[in-house]
Amino acid sequence: MMGRKHGEQASLFYESRLDDMIPKGHLLRRINVFVTSVLGDLHEQLGPFYSDIGRPSIDPGLLIRMLIIGYCFGIRSERKLCEEVRLHLAYRWFCRLDLNDAVPHHSTFSENRLNRFRESDILRHIFERVVIAAMEMGLVKGEGFAVDASVMEANASRYHGKAPDELEWTEKQQRKRAVAEYLAALEAEAVADGDAQNDNESGGPEGKRQRRYERQPPKVISPSDPQSAWTAKANKRVQFGYGLNYLIDIENAVIVDVEATPARTYDEVAATQTMLDRAEERFDLKPRRLAADTAYGTGKFLGWLVKEKKIIPHIPVWEMSDRQDGIFSRSAGTGSAGPTSAPTENCLRPVALCTTDAPCCTAPRSGTATCAQYERSAAPRPMRARSRATCMRVPAISHDGR
Repeated sequence: MMGRKHGEQASLFYESRLDDMIPKGHLLRRINVFVTSVLGDLHEQLGPFYSDIGRPSIDPGLLIRMLIIGYCFGIRSERKLCEEVRLHLAYRWFCRLDLNDAVPHHSTFSENRLNRFRESDILRHIFERVVIAAMEMGLVKGEGFAVDASVMEANASRYHGKAPDELEWTEKQQRKRAVAEYLAALEAEAVADGDAQNDNESGGPEGKRQRRYERQPPKVISPSDPQSAWTAKANKRVQFGYGLNYLIDIENAVIVDVEATPARTYDEVAATQTMLDRAEERFDLKPRRLAADTAYGTGKFLGWLVKEKKIIPHIPVWEMSDRQDGIFSRSAGTGSAGPTSAPTENCLRPVALCTTDAPCCTAPRSGTATCAQYERSAAPRPMRARSRATCMRVPAISHDGR
């Protein structure tokens, strides 16, 4: 017999608890124990940033728990986060909200995140408390670290980028937080460059050698978010973005530090130095080895790891001397590419460029002969027009100097 649900009027009173409705294996129930211990001194840390008079504010613990929900479940919009907490029973339980309790307005997040939370650095404090808890449980060994960065798209249109010389900040734009911070950073950098220039003038040529590794000025800047970088990393479309740099303990893949930078390789390498120094200062963690990809294999960074930090780098060296793209290698001009052999009568290249595997030594001397140094390989893939044209202009040089 098919049953039907009778009665459309809802009950006036409900006899239930939120705790009974949340499954035992739910993610929020599993992490609630750790969040409760980490937020134990939250009010003590934020006390100096609240006024002693006025009406009571929203509990900062509620805001932090809501932010944790947004991170765990990929809710990036604060408006959407407030709506989900209002509708989801598990979210209400985790935030310690009853069914009748009101959810904070989304503008409350912006005000606290950009001002009170930022000035107090409370999010960094919470993160470090989590890392300390993982260390106490034996999840962090501190012997080997790995570092990498992922690109996050900035909230800036990629169609409205301008060159730095074309930007003229209006008074209204200068009052925006992103623009004001960018201009303040430029001012501080100009002062630092002036001090460095004075040191170089008094210290001799040492300063000039260090300036080879300075960051190049950006070619395109977003007027709405000038601190983001114009990038095409991770095989994505060209966009404005930021790099999220992670320092990870290899043993159990625990993130021990994080640093946000513009999506530039120079800034990512500099952030790695900051994270390593901070991990040693805050947690007394100094790894024996560090693993990273080729982007971190610059000579300056590898020298800093080995000489100053005494860390063994497991990083491929960023080496561009052996070219495979039809351009002369560094060793080609010195004759060190291989054992030299006596040049033949039909050789089209100078003696310094002749090697045992040079097919051009057996090529007939004619206007159509091509130099093998510009050839990629014996594969049928065609050469670039520029390389072929350049190669055809190589003159026939005899070995007696004529």
